[in-house]
Amino acid sequence: MAQITAALVKELREQSGAGMMDCKKALAETDGNLEAAVDWLRTKGLAAAAKKSGRVAAEGLVAVKAEGTKAAVIEVNSETDFVARNDKFQKFVGDLAGVAFEVGTDVEAIKAATYPGKSKPVGEVLTDNIATIGENMNIRRAVVLEVEKGLVASYVHNAVVEGMGKIAVLIALKSDASEDVLAALGKQLAMHVAAANPASLSEADLDPELVEREKQVQIEKAKESGKPMEIIEKMIVGRMRKYYEEVVLLNQVFVIDGETKIADVIKKAAKDAGTDIELVAYARVEMGEGLEKKEDDFAAEVAAAAGV
Repeated sequence: MAQITAALVKELREQSGAGMMDCKKALAETDGNLEAAVDWLRTKGLAAAAKKSGRVAAEGLVAVKAEGTKAAVIEVNSETDFVARNDKFQKFVGDLAGVAFEVGTDVEAIKAATYPGKSKPVGEVLTDNIATIGENMNIRRAVVLEVEKGLVASYVHNAVVEGMGKIAVLIALKSDASEDVLAALGKQLAMHVAAANPASLSEADLDPELVEREKQVQIEKAKESGKPMEIIEKMIVGRMRKYYEEVVLLNQVFVIDGETKIADVIKKAAKDAGTDIELVAYARVEMGEGLEKKEDDFAAEVAAAAGV
């Protein structure tokens, strides 16, 4: 019997796109013959994932798991929104939120973790799902927030099922206030974040390059007014203040009442609760954000199929 080396398994994985254990089994079944192993995987439907792996996966779902002082959100992409409504895909995404909750944010660590209720890693279950569902899928990113005391609230905007949808928000509140108080405040703040999409929690957290770019834009605009430089400098201060109000969460106006700053919303909640409440972190994960979605050209597909 041929020796099944790690290098051979790796080569088969690269050729087929199948999971490590499946590749090892295929090589064992074919006495180490690489081509025969590829064929063996194909007959089992496992190598089908290889061809699908090049397709753009820009649809999918985000899911959350929250328990008291800790919460996780994960994004798993698929090629079409149709698959995102598949029960099997939804269960997979929901299970992965639980894995991220335990393992953390590193995608490779999530893939290497044992899938709940199975004796194989998440990565292999992903490959199996690609083969059986028939679309490319991708575990894109995960976020975990935790506080030593208080609550990490979660909210899913337009949830397709409980805890799963297209936009998920986590709000980390550090406080001795009751869970009910923090949950109510956290949900309202999360709804605001989902709608307003702030760039940072505070002015100090804002990307310096982003600030400098905005400042230069405002300087050039102000110069067009023809006013003296000392007046322009005052104009820039005012315009940057307005910019911070637009992009910094604590400076933004609460979308629910349209007049109170988020920082003041939190202060009022703390006063009513009789204890300090601090918003220490937030996360907003929107499905497919930043990904280039595939634009289908039906005429081109028909021409290709006809050999034109």
